[in-house]
Amino acid sequence: MPVLKTIYYVHMDSPVGKLLLAATESGLRCLHFDDGKMPKMRRDEVWICAPEKLSVYQQQINAYFRGELQKFTFPLDLVGTAFQKKCWNALLRIPYGKTCSYADIAQKVGSPRAFRAVGQANHNNPIAIVVPCHRVVTASGILGGYGGGLSTKEKLLRLEGVSSFKSVPEQQSDLFQG
Repeated sequence: MPVLKTIYYVHMDSPVGKLLLAATESGLRCLHFDDGKMPKMRRDEVWICAPEKLSVYQQQINAYFRGELQKFTFPLDLVGTAFQKKCWNALLRIPYGKTCSYADIAQKVGSPRAFRAVGQANHNNPIAIVVPCHRVVTASGILGGYGGGLSTKEKLLRLEGVSSFKSVPEQQSDLFQG
């Protein structure tokens, strides 16, 4: 019988709606915009609701939303392909209050023509907000897509003091996946 990996989770309220946080003993595994559905569980995982195990994450996320925290200090447990992890680590280096383009990230990960693949990696980012894919915009400054919706992406950027981007109507967000 395979050894099961324990994933602890909690639902929390935030200024951008309900969030689902999940962590292992190694660090934060996911932060999703809570749509009422649990993420797909793997066969070797068991998920346990354990608010006490997630309190350090919740405290920092709440401090971020209050404008008191610009850099998260808790460990992450990133799970993805090697290319996705390269992209997510590049996102972690985007400073608070700054944006960059998909092409910039592609350049940083050593694949300058792979800006669409970078967009897909952003789309599959398992730790929204903390791994700041909301700081990535198109080369022309348009917000692009966001798993939490463009209004949420705009709120996060404004919280960080960013105003130099071009909004697009929410109904066009499917044109700009990333």
